[in-house]
Amino acid sequence: MKIIIGSKNPAKVLAVQSVFNNDQIEFISVNVPSGVSNQPFSDEETIKGAINRAYSALEVGDGDIGIGLEGGVQETTHGLFLCNWGALAEKGKPPIIAGGARIPLPKEIAGRLLSGEELGPVMEKFTEKEDVRKKEGAVGIFTNGQISRSEMFTHVVKLLTGQYEYRKR
Repeated sequence: MKIIIGSKNPAKVLAVQSVFNNDQIEFISVNVPSGVSNQPFSDEETIKGAINRAYSALEVGDGDIGIGLEGGVQETTHGLFLCNWGALAEKGKPPIIAGGARIPLPKEIAGRLLSGEELGPVMEKFTEKEDVRKKEGAVGIFTNGQISRSEMFTHVVKLLTGQYEYRKR
């Protein structure tokens, strides 16, 4: 089986590889556009980005399945929350979709996003660290390391995989 991952982000690639840990699987990661804004601002936009990445990866990599993972934010009456969505694409079939954990962002971070900044660069300035989005992610910072970005996406990939296996029955 050939799985094409619609990102070269190490946190996303690790998530897919840790779930599909089989010697018979070839993993290829490709940079493909999400087709949505750099900072998705709703569940709908984040889902669309994940689906776009999954199908673009499948097409570019000519694999059996494509996986797209997308992080975004969702505005609620309780504040701005991190959200993350994934999609699994197969040729000629509708996408399999799953969402993951959510936590509220601190007001000082949310305010910067609401004023038009992107979470990745905001987190780098906030933490004074490089490549936060490729490592622990905002979720890792704001959960005090209890869950990393890769672990958050691993949960989503498990939800996708379970649905994929169920569909294959």
